Amino acid sequence: MIYPACAMKVLWTLVAVAAAVVLLSVRVLLRKGGRFSSQHVSQNRLMKSRGIGCAVSQDREERRKAGAKIDVKQL
Repeated sequence: MIYPACAMKVLWTLVAVAAAVVLLSVRVLLRKGGRFSSQHVSQNRLMKSRGIGCAVSQDREERRKAGAKIDVKQL
């Protein structure tokens, strides 16, 4: 048996989640060809200007610079 108070909490939760989804996607819904911006660190203009990138990408670059100096198997 579902209690009325519990059902109201679930209903309000669903309404809040639906409102959040709509508000977060306003830009995408109202613009022609709109889409969400990338959330990846390396695609952020401010991070690029500061020289900050993805940890995986930065690690790959440092390993490439070091060449054969680092032997991963010995770590």
